[in-house]
Amino acid sequence: MGTALVYHEDMTATRLLWDDPECEIERPERLTAALDRLRQRGLEQRCLLLSAREASEEELGLVHSPEYVSLVRETQVLGKEELQALSGQFDAICFHPSTFHCARLAAGAGLQLVDAVLTGAVQNGLALVRPPGHHSQRAAANGFCVFNNVAIAAAHAKQKHGLHRILVVDWDVHHGQGIQYLFEDDPSILYFSWHRYEHGRFWPFLRESDADAVGRGQGLGFTVNLPWNQVGMGNADYVAAFLHLLLPLAFEFDPELVLVSAGFDSAIGDPEGGYHLESLAESVCMTVQTLLGDPAPPLSGSMVPCQSALESIQSARAAQAPHWKSLQLQDVTPVLMSPSILSPEERPPPLLPGGPVCKGAASAPSSLLDQPCLCPAPSVRTAVALTAPDITLVLPPDVIQQEGSALREETEAWARPHESLAREEALAALGKLLYLLDGMLDGQVNSGIAATPASAAAATLDVAIRRGLSHGAQRLLCVALGQLDRPPDLAHDGRSLWLNIRGKEAAALSMFHVSTPLPAMTGGFLSCILGLVLPLAYSFQPDLVLVALGPGHGLQGRHAALLAAMLRGLAGGRVLALLEEDSTPQLAGILARVLNGEAPPSLGASSVASPEDVRALMYLRGQLEPQWKMLQCHPHLVA
Repeated sequence: MGTALVYHEDMTATRLLWDDPECEIERPERLTAALDRLRQRGLEQRCLLLSAREASEEELGLVHSPEYVSLVRETQVLGKEELQALSGQFDAICFHPSTFHCARLAAGAGLQLVDAVLTGAVQNGLALVRPPGHHSQRAAANGFCVFNNVAIAAAHAKQKHGLHRILVVDWDVHHGQGIQYLFEDDPSILYFSWHRYEHGRFWPFLRESDADAVGRGQGLGFTVNLPWNQVGMGNADYVAAFLHLLLPLAFEFDPELVLVSAGFDSAIGDPEGGYHLESLAESVCMTVQTLLGDPAPPLSGSMVPCQSALESIQSARAAQAPHWKSLQLQDVTPVLMSPSILSPEERPPPLLPGGPVCKGAASAPSSLLDQPCLCPAPSVRTAVALTAPDITLVLPPDVIQQEGSALREETEAWARPHESLAREEALAALGKLLYLLDGMLDGQVNSGIAATPASAAAATLDVAIRRGLSHGAQRLLCVALGQLDRPPDLAHDGRSLWLNIRGKEAAALSMFHVSTPLPAMTGGFLSCILGLVLPLAYSFQPDLVLVALGPGHGLQGRHAALLAAMLRGLAGGRVLALLEEDSTPQLAGILARVLNGEAPPSLGASSVASPEDVRALMYLRGQLEPQWKMLQCHPHLVA
């Protein structure tokens, strides 16, 4: 269905009319720089372009008071001195005669995007807007924000489209207190915000930005705050937050729509809450590229969450555990009292700009911005290699059915150690797999699907692993489901990580050989993926991922699609799925679409993992945590 890009050039009209160092960073170039970069990268041309409309005053009234809307409307006729005086009544606000028009366009862009997604015109999209919105409250402008664009969009989705569950993710470096205030008693809106907090010593300096602010009334548990108390949070800290907090809650909530308040002031190169145009433009491009389904580049840096991040994650998990079953399955013992819950008289003084840096997560140099952030796209995003293509297999138009095969002599050489590969049909399937794998390793193909006879599945996977390691892969992750044993002589040299989801019991035979039973229910499957598979995978940082669905794998199509989609976030999306030849065409088709960038089908409301699944997961996590730090969701106790 594609991706929408909503924009209107009039949103560049407002600019600062007087000297104010605090407000001068919110300037028109924020939009033009991002749009120019989208055009340079050819990303705008791949989107459905929508011209933003003004939100009506009735639509603004979904979250704002009539008196406040009227006050902002009147700024159109005020002079410079009157605008400056009115701005001084609010925190970090600079009104302009065009503010009302621009702010209505910003809110309207969000409404257009919601309508486009919920009517099926597009799958997703980005509204490129100014002014921002998440600090704005029912009757007050705040922090450059006039109308609360995301909150208006959420209220509109409920009123016009009848939605009952909306997830709002706020990744701006500042807490979006305006969204929180507007929905803190509303169980239909799950609001998640991670933000720089520093025990209340970073703007907006609010006690209710801490982890124990979880909503009120019927909305208890539907406000989720993850406060970062040190600066310098890196990729590992954010991935840990995703895996151990946001994703478990999101899957349990099962939203009908996800809205992102996408502030980019925590990105590399941005000067602590300011607006660095180069960093902003790259971040917008990366977001649009991901919405378009392109593979994300691999994450850099050590995948070890820092102590302060783990303290924050555990504090948030402990605060939310009474309200969410997915967090009640694991140990969520509260950490020691933090300075944020002390009285004002007991709190330490505010930190100077910059604050303490989280050890193990040193800030990446801004020179990284000089390097291209977008990986060149392979000529083929996804290829399907089947020996006898099924006429009922329905594929997206840009997914190719591969016709090529490796040379016969080469294929026979790789097959020679395995008796099960001697039969002609197994040899033909292996030749196609080798040809596809070489295309992936050479950068011509990004992801793919290959098939093999069930009797040759284990041998074919063994060849795929060895071929990958000998032809360019530095670290290979293999996720094997079903009756597929680890090749007995595969070296434990750190170049391969074997994860088998099939065994009768949980076993960590080494840090590179892990086996776990196949969970019985959706809840157990999710817990296994989020609590074991992905933490291991992100810790290992592979540059090639093999997913093998062998005999007796037991996965439904939607579960296999979710697994493939999650693993696609690794290795630049370089994922090869190996299926049995007698797998249903529906399974091959759904995996091809997911590997090509489409969203997997919804799992629906998740069930609770069985006690057996929980015990297996916790046992393995306990065995593997010392080696794989991404499994940690709690800080170490220090004597």
